[in-house]
Amino acid sequence: MTDKYLIEPDVGFIKEVIGLGGDTLKKCFQCATCSVACPISPDTKPFPRKEMIAASWGLKDRLVGNLDIWLCHHCGDCTTMCPRGAKPGEVLGAIRSYAIADYAVPKSVGKAVNDPKKLPILMGIPVVIFIVLGLVTGLLDFSPPLGEHGIAHHLFFSTWLVDMIFVPLAIWVVVIFALGLKRFIRDIHENAVLEGKTGKKEFEFMGFIKAIPGILPTILKHSKFSECSENKDRATAHLMVFWSFVGLFIVTNIFFVVLYVFQQHGPYSQLNPVKWLANVAGVALIIGSALMIKNRLAKKDQTSTYKDWYLLGLVFGLGVTGVLTEATRLAGMAGVTYVMYFIHLVFVFNLFAFLPFSKLAHLVYRTVAMAYNEYSGRQ
Repeated sequence: MTDKYLIEPDVGFIKEVIGLGGDTLKKCFQCATCSVACPISPDTKPFPRKEMIAASWGLKDRLVGNLDIWLCHHCGDCTTMCPRGAKPGEVLGAIRSYAIADYAVPKSVGKAVNDPKKLPILMGIPVVIFIVLGLVTGLLDFSPPLGEHGIAHHLFFSTWLVDMIFVPLAIWVVVIFALGLKRFIRDIHENAVLEGKTGKKEFEFMGFIKAIPGILPTILKHSKFSECSENKDRATAHLMVFWSFVGLFIVTNIFFVVLYVFQQHGPYSQLNPVKWLANVAGVALIIGSALMIKNRLAKKDQTSTYKDWYLLGLVFGLGVTGVLTEATRLAGMAGVTYVMYFIHLVFVFNLFAFLPFSKLAHLVYRTVAMAYNEYSGRQ
């Protein structure tokens, strides 16, 4: 006897997916061209045909906790080959956006991040925090004196104030992701067992951890992008942005140690190799994000929603304000460089404070999904 499943369509979920960029969903007539065309779809239970079926029926539970929506890298091959213009890649992108909002708490923050009307509020939150906390602690000086080596940003916006704000912020992000990932891993395992994507009935945490090194080369090289043909040009831009963040992360941690362990304040010499890395990473961030914007504008048939432009704007703004902060300091423009530094910190705050709620969260969820797929032994 075949298994029986109770189907409970969620019309509200269908409308949400359509509103998030999956407006072509109902054009799908299940020809399976998308699964055949996809160069990175697994041999066992390939996507995205089954996801298009589930989305058409509003089967939220079969999609939000589905690891395959994250294995999709939105290469665009399926969308181009679709004879009905159903754009499966766009639909899966919309489902990922829904999943990010579903796993992140509090929900109110997620709704605000994806609401263009709330952007002024989101940008204003760090401004208020910086000024109020800075004035209360006396760690924000609007008329700082020149330092030993000239203009020094830490005399304007103290490093103590930066850490007082951003260390708790980092903890906040880790906690939000931890809560979401606990549910996410449970859900993708249950779905994988239900759909026959794994033979492991019980989830083995250590086995999952051991699988992570196996996917790192793929992530570091962005090799999945090279397997695509339609949007293969995205690989360079994504790789530049990815490695620029890696470089800036390394720089931040080195300077943190230099400051608190060796008690050496900036600004540091431009001949310092760490400064070279910082400058190269900053320029790469600007070029990479600019290429992403250019590519998205060029793809007239690609669905672009607010969530896409919000993230691109933050990343590009982060790179531009960072480089301008450095350039204006070297040019001796004290007032301008302090303003640019303040704006730069606003962008940093927004990018990371709302990371679990924005499209950038795919860095975490896709990595976990790829690791689980490796752990399951699915090819």
